[in-house]
Amino acid sequence: MALQCGIVGLPNVGKSTLFNCLSNAKAQAANFPFCTIEPNVGVITVPDERLTQLAELVNPQKVVPNTIEIVDIAGLVKGASKGEGLGNQFLGNIRATNAIIHVLRCFDDDNVIHVDGSVNPIRDKEIIDTELQLKDLDSIEKKIQKVEKAAKTGGDKEAKKAFEVLTIYRNHLLEGKSARSAAVSEEDQEYIADLWLLTAKPVLYVCNVDEAAVNTGNAYVEQVKAAVKDENAQVLVISAQIESEISQLETYEERQMFLDDLGLTESGVAKLIKAAYKLLNLATYFTAGVQEVRAWTITQGFTAPQAAGVIHSDFEKGFIRAEVIKYDDFIKFGSEAAVKEAGKLGVEGKTYVVNDGDVMHFRFNV
Repeated sequence: MALQCGIVGLPNVGKSTLFNCLSNAKAQAANFPFCTIEPNVGVITVPDERLTQLAELVNPQKVVPNTIEIVDIAGLVKGASKGEGLGNQFLGNIRATNAIIHVLRCFDDDNVIHVDGSVNPIRDKEIIDTELQLKDLDSIEKKIQKVEKAAKTGGDKEAKKAFEVLTIYRNHLLEGKSARSAAVSEEDQEYIADLWLLTAKPVLYVCNVDEAAVNTGNAYVEQVKAAVKDENAQVLVISAQIESEISQLETYEERQMFLDDLGLTESGVAKLIKAAYKLLNLATYFTAGVQEVRAWTITQGFTAPQAAGVIHSDFEKGFIRAEVIKYDDFIKFGSEAAVKEAGKLGVEGKTYVVNDGDVMHFRFNV
């Protein structure tokens, strides 16, 4: 499941520093690999303590974690929606991603010059938002032109409904608001699904702060939280400078000591990866055997046959049943055999909705 999060932000906000930290395996944990697909695309392991716990109990030959792709989107300037600078490339790269990580500068430092001369994360956010909204507005207007005549003159109920929904989005965008915050039902969102609207994508705002604010935040962070309160978006506080220093340390133990000194339980990069995984509406189930303990990525709400299909399409086609162990039960009893003996192994059919953390074994016939 090659799902991507795109990192966006104005120059000198810390976007590239964070991407470089992500590209350094040492910044994340003891053994989190990273590989480059293209110069600006990396495959990054999702930290998951549950996988480590299962591997310690099963002692398999191989451990395979979940991964997601992170894309460092090319820079943006005002007018990008009309093709200025790298605008077309920038917007095209965002359209190809499933979610957006928007890095905002929330620190003062006279040695790091801001592209607009002063630190103002709300202004920075609005610059990028405006360009994305203008591009979306253009897409909406073009589709309205296609359905408007049938909606107003004919008896085409579908065209009329499409026109109504598109008009809601057009008015919302004209107010300077992103599509993700429009008051439209999930069912009606299908009318704009083919447009792949940039501002409809889920977004995570990353406030890049200095060391003094990494635990408590600051006034800039509070401004960001207030500005995005209606967007159903998460705000994460990270210090790119700290992450850069962590990435220079050689051993896992050194990195943990560094975090302890700062009063942190895990690195900001690890938090960012976990948040990105959640942003993509993903969940994890596990398979656990002596040959391999593996984390599998699914979309929230997948049924057992759909989850089986992630392993192989034949598993979904020939699905018979799923044997399910709750993660907590596996840890409590220590092995699959002990779970069975305790009567805690569940046998589920085609309608079973997989829970995050389920340990599963599939029976199928092809």
